[in-house]
Amino acid sequence: MKVVIIGSFPEKAKDRIRGSFPCAWDIKIVLPDEAELELPDAEVIIPEHILIGDEILQKAPKLRLVQTGAGYDNVDLCACTRHGVQVCNAAGVNANAVAEHVMAMILCWYKNIVKLDKFLKTDSDEGGLNYFGAELSDKTIGLVGFGHVGKKVAEYCNAFHMKVLVYSHHPTEAAGIEQRDLDSLLHDSDIVSLHVPLNETTRHMINADVFSKMKSDSVLINTSRGGVIAEPQLLQALEKGLIGGACLDVFEKEPLRRDHPFRRMENVILTPHTAGLPDGVKYHKKRYEFFVKNIERVMKNEIPDCRINNLER
Repeated sequence: MKVVIIGSFPEKAKDRIRGSFPCAWDIKIVLPDEAELELPDAEVIIPEHILIGDEILQKAPKLRLVQTGAGYDNVDLCACTRHGVQVCNAAGVNANAVAEHVMAMILCWYKNIVKLDKFLKTDSDEGGLNYFGAELSDKTIGLVGFGHVGKKVAEYCNAFHMKVLVYSHHPTEAAGIEQRDLDSLLHDSDIVSLHVPLNETTRHMINADVFSKMKSDSVLINTSRGGVIAEPQLLQALEKGLIGGACLDVFEKEPLRRDHPFRRMENVILTPHTAGLPDGVKYHKKRYEFFVKNIERVMKNEIPDCRINNLER
């Protein structure tokens, strides 16, 4: 079985990734501009930083499976179906990790962890210390989207005795939450956390109109996809004080460029798309365990888990 993983990984991460697969398998980890050489006999592609469409598929005649993480906005499902290639994501596999990251961001924000750490390391004059925080039990969080991650975040927030509002197209009767329309959720939430996939419906759904309806001291959290937010409009909202701040793990263009204004803003907490990678740089043990099991199902001509395109067997 030849598996081609396309993306940029440090050497230590590559070693851990290779070690996650059976020794007998041929595992190639290549940069996007190196992928073409490995495609002719690739049976599985795991695309981390490349668009999978007709151009790639035409060069991979033996391809049986495109396996992604939770998101699959970089895969042309129709093209894969035309080529007879199954596409699977790993829905829910990273839900705990991402939900924990959301909670870490919330705690860092309201407990001023980043600011206080920086203060103690750079300033010895405690008379100049100034900050505002809050207890989470007083706060209302609005979850935009209520899939695997959103449900986990709701559980954790309930444990902190927070009020949990949910905006979702799917009716839900989950305990400890209150379903709302989007405008009502934005108006009443101290925290707005995004948990929707990126598609043509959700692209830039968080924009100037949304910021105008949020509380002036509210915080926006995004661990889904950068393209869900209209970034220039978020920047304006932060600069004008329309919202209190943002905690961002994902961006429209990654990696975030070094001169991006977000990097200089005190009311923004940043992480480099690591919410779903709790085990180290570019690595999540549960994800690769899922990948191996799914590939083994394909090898046995069984339907793999979390298949998102329909193929006739």
